Amino acid sequence: MWKRCVQYVIDFFNLLYPSLCYACGNHLYDGEDGICVSCRMSLPYTFDDQQKYNTTFKVFDGRVRIRAASSYLYFKKKNRVQNLLHHLKYKGSKKLGIMLGKMHGEQLSMSPLFNLIDIVLPVPLHPEKLKQRGYNQSSLLAEGYADAMKIKWDDAILIRKTATSTQTKKSRYQRYENMQDVFECIQVNQITNKNILLVDDVITTGSTLEACVETLMKSGCSGVWIATIAVA
Repeated sequence: MWKRCVQYVIDFFNLLYPSLCYACGNHLYDGEDGICVSCRMSLPYTFDDQQKYNTTFKVFDGRVRIRAASSYLYFKKKNRVQNLLHHLKYKGSKKLGIMLGKMHGEQLSMSPLFNLIDIVLPVPLHPEKLKQRGYNQSSLLAEGYADAMKIKWDDAILIRKTATSTQTKKSRYQRYENMQDVFECIQVNQITNKNILLVDDVITTGSTLEACVETLMKSGCSGVWIATIAVA
């Protein structure tokens, strides 16, 4: 009787405040969590985790040395992937960040290209931006990746010491210039001779990730792998 009453209350609140799919905005059915089954079946997955020279890797080829790279989804404006990233970055959907990290991390855990990772690091936010937003979406992703891949993660090793202006309307070279000397490793002993999985939400020109990789390599890590949720 008690369980039935609790279910009635849950059903009543679901009518008032229905759970919606982060990707398409449609109502979620019982058993669906965050992303509906239809979207899970039809999102634009890259399936690039088995291919060394994939779209994501080529963004960095000739610019900075990385071991491998993978993005979970292809990004296009005004599609469901943009909706996911908007919820993650601007609407406080922390649960979604961990969920997406786990989903991609489960793929990577089965890839021979990603079986040497020691620790997961997120691309950091500047403290001012972190205070303004309240969370770092990349840290949520890192937690999800680490959980799925059964390795540790840390968001205190790599820091952003300089607040940069927006990258949105800058050219590729201007973005690169804008990211010089922005990051720093403050616990170098934690990454010395370690294999790092560096994670972020989306890749456009790759300038931010490139600057992070350069900082990590100068700080003595063995190698850097890159994983993002989307690639533009």
